[in-house]
Amino acid sequence: MNYNQPVIDSEPHKKVKTFRPDDSVADENFLYTDTRIYSPDLELLRKNRIVSALTHNNWLESFKMLRTRTLQIMDERGWNTLAITSPNDDSGNSLTAVNLAISMAMELDRTVLLVDANFKNPSVHTLLGINSTLGLGDYLLHNTPLSEMLINPDIPRLVILPAGKPMLNSTEMLRSPKMINFVNEVKSRYPSRIIIFDIPPLLTQVDALSFSPYVDCVLLVIEEGRTKKEDLQHAATLLKDVKLIGTVYNKSNEKKIKYSQ
Repeated sequence: MNYNQPVIDSEPHKKVKTFRPDDSVADENFLYTDTRIYSPDLELLRKNRIVSALTHNNWLESFKMLRTRTLQIMDERGWNTLAITSPNDDSGNSLTAVNLAISMAMELDRTVLLVDANFKNPSVHTLLGINSTLGLGDYLLHNTPLSEMLINPDIPRLVILPAGKPMLNSTEMLRSPKMINFVNEVKSRYPSRIIIFDIPPLLTQVDALSFSPYVDCVLLVIEEGRTKKEDLQHAATLLKDVKLIGTVYNKSNEKKIKYSQ
């Protein structure tokens, strides 16, 4: 089975799996209800450098280190919402968001919700090979039930909420009362759950800056050889009133990423 073959209620020969967020997250046998489950195409995941499909290497270990340090900081302060952005396009913040979410879900005492909040250029579903046209934008605009859009990529303790179809009024959507209520709801309902938002780059869209005050903290991804010093300084200035927990130095070579606080 690949990502284009979901397990859904309409397939009578399939057992509908169930997710109960209030179940013990340490139980590896917990089930998913009302959440579509897609089995991964491992070759696509390897091609996209998704850690769940990688064998032991420096790339995988780097994300474990990033996970450990990020969770330490968030736990110390009682935080559970994190936005990941970058100064410019194509710096790897979406890839970082996906891999960090998977790494955190590997912790037996955590559940993770990864939300693609980049409405203009959504890519989380592409990285994971998910074929879905519905997402967060449909919830905000059309009241589509979230249960119809949540996806488990066959990884325990991880749920994905895609962005849906690209939209032009993304800034208004991210600042809308319904979006703010959504963030507050997922923050408060399950204390052990980490919510990661993949948001647009700071310097190409105003979306990231308008949304960042609603989350507990922000992680900034920069790219070796492409992120200019002045862009990084500009991004730091824009984030001066935001709790920036660290910087990921991405694409420093083919094998690893670097993290600095």
